[in-house]
Amino acid sequence: MNFDKEFDASGMSCPLPVVKTKKALADMESGQVLKMISTDCGSVKDIQAFTEQTGHTLLASTEEGGKYLFYIKKK
Repeated sequence: MNFDKEFDASGMSCPLPVVKTKKALADMESGQVLKMISTDCGSVKDIQAFTEQTGHTLLASTEEGGKYLFYIKKK
């Protein structure tokens, strides 16, 4: 999937992946896509809840080799 910016939150635990994702999205334009990588399994539910609450779109959420990948389209 194409993305405009990548943020790697590997090694961070709750709530840092969501807090840092929010910060990464702040300087992006509407419609751009952020790829976020996390090793915290709690991020799966946290990122889904974050996008629902903020109006951003979670385009995809996958797991590859112990890492969770999220593609978030900024509202």
